[in-house]
Amino acid sequence: MTMLQTVRDHLAAAPHRSLFLAGALQGVLTVLWWIFDLTGRYGIAGSMTAWSIVPTWAHAFLMIYGFFPFFIFGFLFTTYPNWMNGEKVKPQEYIATCALMAAGVVLFYAGLLTHKVISITGVELMLAGWSIAVYVLFRILLTTPAQDKRHAQVASVGLLMGWLGVAAYLVWLVTDSAVVLNFARHAGIWFFLLPIVLTVSHRMIPFFSSRVLDNYEMVRPFWMLWLMLACIAAHGCLQWLELTAYLWIADFPLAGCALYLSYRWGFMRSFKVSLLAVLHVSFAWFGVAMLLYAVQSLVYFASGNLIFGLAPLHAIGIGFFSGMILAMASRVTLGHSGRPLELDRITWLLFLGFQATAVIRILADLIPAIAPMFYVLAAFVWLTCFGLWAVKFAPIYWRARVDGKAG
Repeated sequence: MTMLQTVRDHLAAAPHRSLFLAGALQGVLTVLWWIFDLTGRYGIAGSMTAWSIVPTWAHAFLMIYGFFPFFIFGFLFTTYPNWMNGEKVKPQEYIATCALMAAGVVLFYAGLLTHKVISITGVELMLAGWSIAVYVLFRILLTTPAQDKRHAQVASVGLLMGWLGVAAYLVWLVTDSAVVLNFARHAGIWFFLLPIVLTVSHRMIPFFSSRVLDNYEMVRPFWMLWLMLACIAAHGCLQWLELTAYLWIADFPLAGCALYLSYRWGFMRSFKVSLLAVLHVSFAWFGVAMLLYAVQSLVYFASGNLIFGLAPLHAIGIGFFSGMILAMASRVTLGHSGRPLELDRITWLLFLGFQATAVIRILADLIPAIAPMFYVLAAFVWLTCFGLWAVKFAPIYWRARVDGKAG
């Protein structure tokens, strides 16, 4: 067997391997591209580049639909069969999902440099890969015996909304409809990413905490999850309809629930185990972000001023989403490669760097005078931390498990 065949076999040995690898590469590429655009746009280095798509909307698409989904699909392909005692996802299914989505991302970049038609083809390929993933995960959901499927049901609806978001972005590329673009932008955050990441947190954080903390009471109130999901849906609809002055009605209850869960799940106790702490710290950003959203909306309601700008969005996008992806991907990678479930000092420091990224990006919105430099600084810190994480973890995906087991 050649080395290439060996690498290929290892990448196909488990659902998360190829998808996490593609996600790691895409995380580096998309922020490299963003830094290149920012430094040229603000005259820091080079010159402004003419792209076939408005760079802000290309950046939003690449992060929401072209980065996080690789990790989400890799995670759910692994956990759905475990959550519901369902059939394992077939290699040809998760490899096809990864190949189509990765090829779509490559074409999207190529189209940015050349012609929008190529980017449109790329989004079509990504939508095809997404369709396979939705079909596979819904098949597992619907064919497993009756049991508690609440978390999987919410995640499945979130995946379907993400598919609609990608489809809407594709329609926008063809028609240039602002209404469709707004749906794609807001659906990606409020109807796709946030419901899934919150639901996975609701299921996994108390469970993981109960495994490593002594005398731990596992709190997992479903009524609160339903309330939070309702508030999230309300926020997404209000945001889509540009009713910013009324977001606080949904956001204050959402912030209160999130902060309460951080407390009840043992935020302070989690620091005894760094692999657990990264989950708790990431989730804490959710409560902070929604509090920022709520205060900003209430001030806007009273005075018409947006005092925080995009700070709440980046608190949730960098602090919660990116932090949780790094935390969950690290855990899955270590556990499914036969390595001890322990976070070493280097990875812990990289995670802290992610927290610094969120703070820097938030400061850029709070202090407009420093905004351009801090936009670039935040991107550099994010790229450094995520890039070093990728260098450390990516080789694990094309190598055999250290314990000699399959998968």
